[in-house]
Amino acid sequence: MNSNEIKNKNDKFEELNSKEIEEVVEKLIKKELKVYQLDKLIGEKNAVVVRRIYLEKLSNVKTEHIGQYTIDEKPAMQKNIENMIGAIQVPLGFAGPLIVNGEYAEGEFQIPLATTEGALVASINRGCSIISKCGGSTVRVIGDKMTRAPIIATKSVSDALKLKNWIEENFDKIKEVAESTTRHGKLIDVSPVIIVGKNVYPRFCFTTGDAMGMNMVTIATERVCNLLEEEMAKVGIKISTVALSGNVCVDKKPSAINLIEGRGKSIVAEVFLTEEMVNKYLKTTSKAIEYVNTNKNLIGSAIVNSLGFNAHFANIIGALFLATGQDAAHVVEGSMGITTAECQDDGLYFSVTLPDVPIATIGGGTRVETQQECLKILGCAGNGNSKKFAEIVASTVLAGELSLVGALAAGHLAKAHSELGR
Repeated sequence: MNSNEIKNKNDKFEELNSKEIEEVVEKLIKKELKVYQLDKLIGEKNAVVVRRIYLEKLSNVKTEHIGQYTIDEKPAMQKNIENMIGAIQVPLGFAGPLIVNGEYAEGEFQIPLATTEGALVASINRGCSIISKCGGSTVRVIGDKMTRAPIIATKSVSDALKLKNWIEENFDKIKEVAESTTRHGKLIDVSPVIIVGKNVYPRFCFTTGDAMGMNMVTIATERVCNLLEEEMAKVGIKISTVALSGNVCVDKKPSAINLIEGRGKSIVAEVFLTEEMVNKYLKTTSKAIEYVNTNKNLIGSAIVNSLGFNAHFANIIGALFLATGQDAAHVVEGSMGITTAECQDDGLYFSVTLPDVPIATIGGGTRVETQQECLKILGCAGNGNSKKFAEIVASTVLAGELSLVGALAAGHLAKAHSELGR
């Protein structure tokens, strides 16, 4: 099969037969073609098959399961993946119903959860049941912003200070330039503006609508950096952008600034249980839960300087993120936060505070068909739903935390895993 024949196949997007596939694979083996060229040469569907067979030959491993999927290759390869060879499958279950009393999410929800960790869905389901029996979670979105913080190099600390002062004194001009790059992004703050040596790290904070917004704020920040270079040049100060991300954002890493200032959606969910409910459904006492939470989630985490003052936020965040097409790397941010348990006269106040949950209901992985269906199950697909989704996420985390801390207080954790055969 020569190059012209390959191109003719591409023009018609015909399905290659087995002989033609082998011929293209042979060209890859001989390094006459590169794997990334196949999409345009033979079409997306053919390219996936050819690359997979090529990889099978290189690794001597049959990939019959990787090759079985229902998602459309073309949009996935345009937006989500390069050198696609198939898809992986993660078991998907659901927990619920969970009653949520939010500003944006109101009512009963069934929560799709993708995980390979046995007992996780069962535990979250127990938490959902208990919270619903108590009238549901009360939840509020208390913050909403996406951040980008470049490194800007100057010639001296004096120049760095002048740049910092200009940024702090010219917010309106910066805002106008930043927002000229996007219909949905709004610059709400530039804080902090940190100086280290002769370098400046300004943290630009945006609202981004229902998109997670990293691409949006990166483009806007680049335009602002150009503005800063132009303005500083007018007063004889030469600056240059070292990198559009200087790790003060802070993206996909645990950080004190995100824990304190927030990033993505910042959310608090709470529930009150009477002592009778704690005894009946969690088989323990409010005092025992408070004691475990204080010594495990607060003191234990503090001893090792962890920013996750909680039992397992990451478990719930991870399962929800995989199911709904969120950026899985942001689980590390969602893992930060604080679980509180407080004995009151007639029962237990229990809450979770999640300061850093970057999520979306449009764009990115939310476009993938299976993940889109999970968002639809929640009633959160598409525009206008990101805060509703955030409230459901926090309420689900509340369910998972209540169930696990309760199990620890009752001494049931090992027993539950043993009974479920995990």
